[in-house]
Amino acid sequence: MSLLSVKNLRVTFPSDHGPVEVVRGLSFDLGRERLGIVGESGSGKSMTGRAIMGLIATPGQVTADVLTFDGVDLRDLPETALRKLRGARMSMILQDPKFSLNPVIRIGPQIEEAMAVHGALTKRQRRARMLDALTAVRIDDPARVARLYPHEVSGGMGQRVMIAMMVVMEPALMIADEPTSALDVSVRGQVLDILDDLVKRRGMGLMLISHDLNMVSRWCDRILVMFQGAIVEEISAGQLYKAQHPYTRGLVASLPRIDESRDRLPVLDRTAL
Repeated sequence: MSLLSVKNLRVTFPSDHGPVEVVRGLSFDLGRERLGIVGESGSGKSMTGRAIMGLIATPGQVTADVLTFDGVDLRDLPETALRKLRGARMSMILQDPKFSLNPVIRIGPQIEEAMAVHGALTKRQRRARMLDALTAVRIDDPARVARLYPHEVSGGMGQRVMIAMMVVMEPALMIADEPTSALDVSVRGQVLDILDDLVKRRGMGLMLISHDLNMVSRWCDRILVMFQGAIVEEISAGQLYKAQHPYTRGLVASLPRIDESRDRLPVLDRTAL
């Protein structure tokens, strides 16, 4: 049985020229695996993740023939029931920590908040687990960082704090929207190892949204390629460089290589798609 099942997912926003579909009829299943979603900016990757989490605000509209998580129908689930799932059993790492962390609450209490809402842990247990989560994302002196406000840490450290906040409850489903974009290369691999451990040890399902084709091809099990709100190709991660769809091939061809011999990188011709 799939952990997440999506059939004909659509996200629509009103405009001066009528309704605009930013996600157009997506269908896929996610098991306890690492699923990569790639595509250029504006292809609908982040909107897909937000729609699954129930984070599309009015006037946006989300419809789907099927949208189930671990047997629970998410389509008409009341907000109170969604809140019980979010943070505890399904989490989303957002791309920019500046807009995701509360600027007037210290980092430690922010991480502990989810445990206070969803768990039955004592205050001492919550603090210990919060410090363990910060240590897991390779933050030195976690007790000191826990006392800081978000504006007192760098962008890369803020991103690691966000990851710690989302994994502290060890959810069954994790949607990670560019989780390593603000991290140094040396730390990026360590953070991916943390997420990989959750997938393997706890059987978590992971949806990794990224522009980094090389990272996704090396680290994920399957890849969905999105263009203009729709999935144009589904391919095994190890076969990305053997893709058949023109858009996928164009994305791969536009990547620079260490042994680059071309005078100019090719430009994706969208008119031919």
